[in-house]
Amino acid sequence: MDFTVFILIIRISLLLILASLPVFLLVELLLRLAVPGLPGALTLLGTAMLLSAFAVLIIAGLLGIFKIIIRSALDYFSSKQRVQRRLWFVQARQDQVKRLFHFKARQIKYFNELSRKRLLKLNNRKHIRSLSKAIDKDLLSIKAKLPGTTYQQLQQDHARYRSRQDVEALLTLQQKISTLV
Repeated sequence: MDFTVFILIIRISLLLILASLPVFLLVELLLRLAVPGLPGALTLLGTAMLLSAFAVLIIAGLLGIFKIIIRSALDYFSSKQRVQRRLWFVQARQDQVKRLFHFKARQIKYFNELSRKRLLKLNNRKHIRSLSKAIDKDLLSIKAKLPGTTYQQLQQDHARYRSRQDVEALLTLQQKISTLV
């Protein structure tokens, strides 16, 4: 049913409702005039007109709703809609894969950075240990040539720099020791 058909159905029901009102007024007039039999028949006619108007409206509404439901179901299961839903599914899946890739890449970078920092720290410790051993050897080799206070000061500097894990200070201390030789 088209929109114009619904308008016509609404018009017919309104006309039936409007036509039943004068019938009920006529029944009231006939009851006041005490006409026997006719008011009962006219009351049945007015009631039938009113009920038929409401029935037409209700049936038209139900048919309209039924038609909309059928049309929606057919549209939902049409090939165009199936293709559209499939396309949306594929796009959503691609978006999900992109997000997953992005987060996996971030996770890998994070773990690689942690691993790199750990290895760098281990390498620095190893380098400090070997540098400290070299400084100890240098200090022992020049111990006899240095005054006691200078030797003590160099030993204290060496211990302090090694405990702070200060590579640059240890390198300058080694250079200072090598210039004293």
